[in-house]
Amino acid sequence: MLTSTVLAARPDFHISAVNCRDDHTRWAPAEVRDDYRVVLVRRGRFRRQTAGIPAEVDRTMAYLGVPGEEERFAHPAGGGDECTSISLTPALWRVVAGEDARPARRSVYVGPRLDLAHRRVLASARTGDVDHAVTEELLGLLSATVGQAVDGAAPAGARAGRDEASLVAAAREAIGAAHPASEGLLPLAELLGVSPYRLSRSFTRELGVSLTRYRNRVRIGRALDRLDAGGESLAVLAADLGFSDQAHLCRTMREHLGHTPTALRRLLAPPSP
Repeated sequence: MLTSTVLAARPDFHISAVNCRDDHTRWAPAEVRDDYRVVLVRRGRFRRQTAGIPAEVDRTMAYLGVPGEEERFAHPAGGGDECTSISLTPALWRVVAGEDARPARRSVYVGPRLDLAHRRVLASARTGDVDHAVTEELLGLLSATVGQAVDGAAPAGARAGRDEASLVAAAREAIGAAHPASEGLLPLAELLGVSPYRLSRSFTRELGVSLTRYRNRVRIGRALDRLDAGGESLAVLAADLGFSDQAHLCRTMREHLGHTPTALRRLLAPPSP
């Protein structure tokens, strides 16, 4: 039995938690998918066969799938397994792998750093900030996995375009002006004419903080302005500032300031005479 739960989704990608309870030792009937995929194991192990070549998949080995590829699975160990399956559109695959790139190998080694990157993607999915936090962590994970599988892989636009200082300045201007494209890493990168991978890396190198954290800094400043101005519904405030919900606003402000919006409102209130 196979179950799948979507953890985060946007038009360019879907991240799902997949649980499989099959325990058949023989190869199952062939399956053919129409998407690019990166699949990492969280628990258990199983076998995957493509082009007649079997491979063992467990927490130390991830695999990549491409459209039109025939694959078979077997679960001789039993006990079930749990995986994170990341489905990509061809456009996002080109961003990560480069134009017309196909993996030279289907399995990639999951070392400690890649394991941590996987866990960071799952943690970011729990924040609710799909357009920035999840996307930024996801691009790092995809670069590491696809980079192992595609010989000479370089994210599209990684070496082209404007210098980093002017790129980061343009991104800051768009975020500061609340440009609609600044609501997500992918549309912001498109607005600036660079790959999202390049934009994310440039931000960290130039400012020492991630683009996600910088954007949250700007949003927190706006939230403090409005809390300082008086009573306002936190749900309305969260929606106006682009948080997924009131809880997301509260988590973000507590992470950055150590206080909830309610506590901050009290701190900002004028002292009683």
